[in-house]
Amino acid sequence: MLIGANFRELMREPAVLFWGIIFPILMSIGLGAAFSAKQDVIRKVGIINSNNSLSNDSSTIKKFLLLYTTKEYHANENITYYSYKIKNEKLGNSIFLFQETNWKDAIVALKRGRINVVMEEKNNGILYSFDPSNPDAQLTYIKLTKFFPAQSYISEENTDNIKLLTLEGTRYIDFLIPGLLAMGVMMSSMWGISYTIIERRSKKLLRRLVSTPMKKSYFLISIITVRFAMNFIEAALLFLFAHIAFGIHIQGNIPALITVFLAGNIAFSGLAVFISSNTSKTEIGNALINVVVMPMMILSGIFFSYHNFPDWFIPIIQKFPLTIMADDIRSIFIEGAGFAEIFIHSLLLSITGILFFITGVKFFKWY
Repeated sequence: MLIGANFRELMREPAVLFWGIIFPILMSIGLGAAFSAKQDVIRKVGIINSNNSLSNDSSTIKKFLLLYTTKEYHANENITYYSYKIKNEKLGNSIFLFQETNWKDAIVALKRGRINVVMEEKNNGILYSFDPSNPDAQLTYIKLTKFFPAQSYISEENTDNIKLLTLEGTRYIDFLIPGLLAMGVMMSSMWGISYTIIERRSKKLLRRLVSTPMKKSYFLISIITVRFAMNFIEAALLFLFAHIAFGIHIQGNIPALITVFLAGNIAFSGLAVFISSNTSKTEIGNALINVVVMPMMILSGIFFSYHNFPDWFIPIIQKFPLTIMADDIRSIFIEGAGFAEIFIHSLLLSITGILFFITGVKFFKWY
């Protein structure tokens, strides 16, 4: 009888059934359609055109670009690439996009994860520059040597055509740490605020506060304030570890970094309040939090550059709060950005958070 009663109680909660059964099926359909088919692997490579080396008719790189590649203009990045495709019906195609650039722009592109290998024609040979700790860069290099075997043969004894980029800001760890700082704010806010409120409501703990003169906004601001403090402590500890273990430094303006960090906290705190404003079921709360957290964690360029996604999808990704926050923190850490670069984004994040907070307070219920 007890089992039957519990089943009947569950059936009276259609939202639980949707998030527990139907939503995972919908996710599997979407992700299955996106990733089950063979996908083209895109590898972007920078070509240094020093002293107009590509204008020389004897240039090996120039001959390759003219004979085997086609020009493609990517409006989203405002860049013209030389495209070369290696077809493979079993494993999927590999597409190499070559971009003419200079060293200054190449370093910025490397830091942002838009390219991972830089080629330069030098002393009748080709010099490859990349981060040795980046396995994707190493694989790109190995594939590139097949295009120019005479100039780029490598064995254990001959590595003269490789320049290892270990400059601060060009390593993968330099790309990763700012993203982890931003993701930490999102995860801590969504779970530390949303789940706390939903759990207290489900246990009828919030009901006891109805009889008090306390306003909803005061209660929510108190939780947000505690979470703000915890987020700063967690971020400081992560940065301290990265500084000691990997030599990570902040190249840009520290007050600007604090501004971005505060704006990101405001944005995700407001979103957390909005999500937790009405539901009293922890199952639904878990699902709602994951619906927000999971797509941004995968798409927002935390672990790898979101420029690996199709061009039509990138403008959508760039509007995610986590993408904005991660990009701004990364620009301060490894590009030396200041207030001028992050002000508009910080303002947008703050306004977004405040609007979500106001809406969440309006629909907030104690029980």
